[in-house]
Amino acid sequence: MIYLAPVNRFHRQQRLPINIKAAWNFFSRPENLARITPPDLGFEVTSTLPETMYAGMIISYRVCPFGGIAVPWVTEITHIREPEFFIDEQRSGPYRFWHHQHLFEEVADGVKMTDIVHYQVPFGLFGHWLSAGLVQRRLGGIFDYRQQKLIDIFSD
Repeated sequence: MIYLAPVNRFHRQQRLPINIKAAWNFFSRPENLARITPPDLGFEVTSTLPETMYAGMIISYRVCPFGGIAVPWVTEITHIREPEFFIDEQRSGPYRFWHHQHLFEEVADGVKMTDIVHYQVPFGLFGHWLSAGLVQRRLGGIFDYRQQKLIDIFSD
């Protein structure tokens, strides 16, 4: 019997002092992802990007999630409802399963962004042990960095 690690959930919210159109214009451009990703991840978009994101769009990256070893990562933008949300899903890469919802909601003081990531790590029981600690902490650190960078970018 093969043991598959369970699907984990990561959730993060942040408010930014911008309108929903500005939020959409920034986050719907995959090249901006490198600006808000920790440098130690060695994140690099390796595919040619169109001017506008669309459902079915394939994006390839190179990332060093652990130990400086570069890993190719391919995602597909599977759903878009401008300017409310888009979803990217891994097609190949470091996870067994990756589904990332990017949600945007206009609120009184700007925009509330919500990231919901469902992911499953490879390597069965060993992967489950990793996801309970190392992977969850790593994702938390990435989103902590992102949160600070977004404050820097969008603060007056």
